[in-house]
Amino acid sequence: MTAKKTVFLLALCQALAMTGSIVLFTTAALIGSTLAPDKALATLPLAILQLATMLTTIPAAFILKRWGRQFGFMTGVLVGLSGAVLGVYAIFAGSFVLFSLSTLLYGIFGGFVSYYRFAAADVAPEADRSRAISLVISGGILAAFIGPVLATWTKDWLPVTFAGGLVAIALLQSLTLLLLRFVALPPLVQPEHQEPGRELSTIVQQPVFIVAVLGSMIGYGVMALLMTATPLAMVAEHHPFHVAASVIQWHVLGMFTPSLVTGFLIARFGVLTIVLAGIVLNGLCVAINLTGTQASHFFGALLLLGIGWNFMFIGSTTLLTQAYTLTERAKTQATHDFLMLSFVAFATFLSGRLMNDGGWAVVNYTGLALIAVALIAVLSLWRWRSTQQPQKLERL
Repeated sequence: MTAKKTVFLLALCQALAMTGSIVLFTTAALIGSTLAPDKALATLPLAILQLATMLTTIPAAFILKRWGRQFGFMTGVLVGLSGAVLGVYAIFAGSFVLFSLSTLLYGIFGGFVSYYRFAAADVAPEADRSRAISLVISGGILAAFIGPVLATWTKDWLPVTFAGGLVAIALLQSLTLLLLRFVALPPLVQPEHQEPGRELSTIVQQPVFIVAVLGSMIGYGVMALLMTATPLAMVAEHHPFHVAASVIQWHVLGMFTPSLVTGFLIARFGVLTIVLAGIVLNGLCVAINLTGTQASHFFGALLLLGIGWNFMFIGSTTLLTQAYTLTERAKTQATHDFLMLSFVAFATFLSGRLMNDGGWAVVNYTGLALIAVALIAVLSLWRWRSTQQPQKLERL
């Protein structure tokens, strides 16, 4: 199987995974608000999902290495399928605890999905890695069209509202299992007689690693903070559910459509320039959110938030590849995703708490403070690099 075909199939797997995630993220806070004993806990199931994804990243890395990426990816899908089935039962039973457990299982699946992009980077030639990462992530474009429509269509599919969405997620998981049977990935075998890698403590002290992690943490965290609260904010402003679903659709299009060109932009303008552009777009998103709560404000802000996430996430992932050598790859990638998803889980839970206690404006001001930290970090690395000789690393 050629590298291009492998990347294409991984992009389809990403599309199916993201379609299910969009359905869940569009409805989960509203489901949580209905089932939770305290409205401030409405986003707790999504926070548990992010926490489970974070806790899975390191075990997933070693499962993929020990038993092969195809086996590992299929195992993750099976766990996600069981979570979707449990979610249907939880909604019918009116159990907030079981619904939270279902999102935990789906979050474990997410821990494996996060390695699709690294698998694509590993099979692509070094010069094409940023493009391979972009193409896999661009699988979310298909999800952007299908996910919100599926969430709206399945909302009243079954007698209990939103249960149909979990059935749809289960069907998507089953399709992914079938697709993964045709994905052939080379084993993660280390070459013989290779020098041992550096200690993790040394790797994480590199300025390039620190900025890559901060870029991913804040880019993903601010996106989760604002996106998770958006359906709650729109319902509070009496916007109908189908409008909220459309806002999420435009947001997801903003997240993934630029992936078609982000790799080329990075090659043309440099990785730090693209990360910086993402930071600026996130700042504009917050500015729009703070000017009003009409549907047009939500549409415009969430579109910019999606594009900003894309630039920050793909840029930071590409930047990370400059921080490790061949033998350091697995532990560096796992540490990056562990830190990033830890923060995303915290931001997701914080979103519901801030929305309940302080309102939509407080959520956005919190996001603005985080964006400022990312801006300082990128500018600091830019200045540091201008005074240092580039260090050549052997990368796969």
